[in-house]
Parts: sequence; structure tokens; C-alpha cells
Amino acid sequence: MTWLMDLTPDEWEAVRLSIKVATWAMIGSLPFGIAVGLLLARTEFWGKSIVNGLVHLPLVMPPVVTGYLLLLGFGKRGPIGSFLAEHFGIVFSFRWTGAALACAVMGFPLMVRAIRLSIEAVDRRLEAAAGTLGASAPWVFLTITLPLTVPGIIAGMILSFAKAMGEFGATITFVSNIPGETQTLPSAIYTLTQVPGGDAAALRLTLISIAIAMGALLFSEVLARRVSGPRDSR
Repeated sequence: MTWLMDLTPDEWEAVRLSIKVATWAMIGSLPFGIAVGLLLARTEFWGKSIVNGLVHLPLVMPPVVTGYLLLLGFGKRGPIGSFLAEHFGIVFSFRWTGAALACAVMGFPLMVRAIRLSIEAVDRRLEAAAGTLGASAPWVFLTITLPLTVPGIIAGMILSFAKAMGEFGATITFVSNIPGETQTLPSAIYTLTQVPGGDAAALRLTLISIAIAMGALLFSEVLARRVSGPRDSR
């Protein structure tokens, strides 16, 4: 069974790049996930259903469509992509940063949903009590709401990370499949299935993908339990 870990340098690079892309996708989308989750959980405004639909749209659209829209907007000739490249030197198309952006967009709905549900579960009476003691709204959020929603935030982060590890359609459409630059695990597995004799390598990477995703889910469960404290076993 040693062949399972007998990875080539290109395969190790795909594993490393996938973890890098998924980590940055998770970290980069976290502040926006908390802000949008708080907005949807605590604010009533005209068009809230539309905003909620737009947030969750990547879940129901074909990933290729999401990748194509990112290419139109963030490509070198796109309005946002050309502005960022010209003024800040930031390039997304056909770069690993673009893969991180695509993965962040695809995992964003899962992160927002977990955070929103966690915020909605917070007892508003605790916040009201802090307010009556003179605490400002930002201070109440930082000291009451945010700590109570940490398990939900962790769950959202891990869901986003796991989604990013498995993202294929949007990524390959937006940044292509360039070894060493944008070839993540799903792209590498797809490439190996098209090559004669690549079944063994594809199986190795598949098992590694499963192990990383399962490890992330188990880690989030353990961490969430530690943060939320011991629960009544009854």
C-alpha cells in the first residue's frame, strides 16, 4: 500500500496548491461572511430576499456559469480585473489568486448560512441587558454576539474550506488548469483520468482529498465543542 503515498512532485504540488487556495479562500471571505450573516440575521430592509438570493445563487447555478461570470468581471479585460491590474497590480485570471477567488465565491453561501443561523440563535435578551448597562452596539456585538456565534463561524469556515478543496467547475473556467499555478486537486484528478495509466495517481489524489475533507470536518467538530463548552449529556 506504499504506492498510495508515492506521490510525484507534480501531485504534491497539486495538494499544496489546493490547501493554499482553500485556506486563502476561507480567510478572505470570512469578514464578508460575518458582515452579510449579521445583515441578513438582524436587519429588515427592502430587497432582503433579493440579497439573500444573490448570496445563495452560486449554490444553484452551474459552477461553469459562475466561473464565466468571474472571467467577465475579473479577467484582464473585465471592468474590475483591469482596474485592479492597472492600479494595484492584482491579477486574478489564470493565477492561483483567481482560483482562491472562485473557491471563495462558491463556498460563500455555505459560510453565510452557518453564520446567519448562529447569530439568529443568540438570545437577544443578553444583548439588551448589555445595552441597558451602557454598552454601545459595536461593543455588544464584540463582547456578546460574536463570542456566542463562534461555533457557527467555525462551522462556516470549515464548510467553505471543504467546498474550496473540491471546487472544479468555476475554477477551471476562470483560471484554467495550469500545473503548478492553478491545478488544484480536482483539476489534477480530472487530468489524470484522461491520461492512459493515470488511474493509480488519480486514486491517490482522490483518497488524499477525502482524507483532507474528513479531517477538516472532524477538526471543526472538536473545535466547536471546545469553544461552546461542555454540554449537558441528558
